[in-house]
Amino acid sequence: MTAADTGVIDVHAHVLLPSLHAEVERRAPELVAEAAALDLRRNGAASQAVSGPMIGVRIPKLTDVGVRLADMDAQGVERQWVSASPNHFYPWAPEGLAVWAAGEANRLIAEYVAHAPDRLTGLGLVPMQHPGRMVEYLDDAVLGHGLAGVEISSFAGDVELSDERLEPFWARAAELGAVIFLHPFGCSLDERLDRFYLANTVGQPVENAVALSHLIFAGVLDRHPGLKVVAAHGGGYLPTVIGRSDHAWHVRPDARGCAHPPSTYLRKLWFDTVVHDTRTLRALVEVAGEDRVVLGSDYPFDMGLDDPVAKIREAELPEHVTRRILGGNAAALIERQKNA
Repeated sequence: MTAADTGVIDVHAHVLLPSLHAEVERRAPELVAEAAALDLRRNGAASQAVSGPMIGVRIPKLTDVGVRLADMDAQGVERQWVSASPNHFYPWAPEGLAVWAAGEANRLIAEYVAHAPDRLTGLGLVPMQHPGRMVEYLDDAVLGHGLAGVEISSFAGDVELSDERLEPFWARAAELGAVIFLHPFGCSLDERLDRFYLANTVGQPVENAVALSHLIFAGVLDRHPGLKVVAAHGGGYLPTVIGRSDHAWHVRPDARGCAHPPSTYLRKLWFDTVVHDTRTLRALVEVAGEDRVVLGSDYPFDMGLDDPVAKIREAELPEHVTRRILGGNAAALIERQKNA
């Protein structure tokens, strides 16, 4: 299938890997408990009390291929890019456990999408907190398991996207034509966001903006122009306040790590449509370009879009732009990988 004849493609949909988590918990119960305590501190008890049952009722959607395909049919979605639920990042894991978990996730995701290869595209994982192993597991995902790329978080421990240790990873991703799906998990603002579900509604857009700013200002996109980075949640706050970044670039020598004003790099990235209102979606198309916005749903979580196609239609964009967002742009990304 090419960009010219594609159906609707959803680039932001998740799968849960229960067997992976069970083994991680068996191998490192104390570390899993510490991570759970951190999640509680970051999210707050009230939000956790809602999130547990919300996820519980969605387990079939997260694990059963048949349920997923039926939902895709109901939404009018031809293909989903399936990525692990971000709780499988395990950014706290020591090297041995982290690389095992990434390899096992890649295997399980490949196994999952193989049930419906004409409808599902897989994205794997890499152990981001151990930069020296990321190329190995990018290769494992793309070359070893036939996945389209990998999903990464906004940071992992002391590793930011501007970290020099990630240079071999960016270079290899560009060489392979691999999709890098940027999806935060957790926010370093911690207890400041521990009520009203601010850890998600504010924390996720903040993390997207911070991560993309590291990527842009550090000159990563200058050095690796072939990178295909897709940002979840419309890139968070960055696209709508990019003028402030441009101003800093012009007046501050310490903000000159990139060759051009930061706004120019928005047209070198891709952004999904999980922004929840038509005004923001139209603004995203304006600043990033009609060829840089791709449909996403965040299936099947409650902060996602139950009818992602309708959300695009509500923006009343020109029909040719709508068609590109619904599937053409995402299909072109995969076609570029095939031709890389």
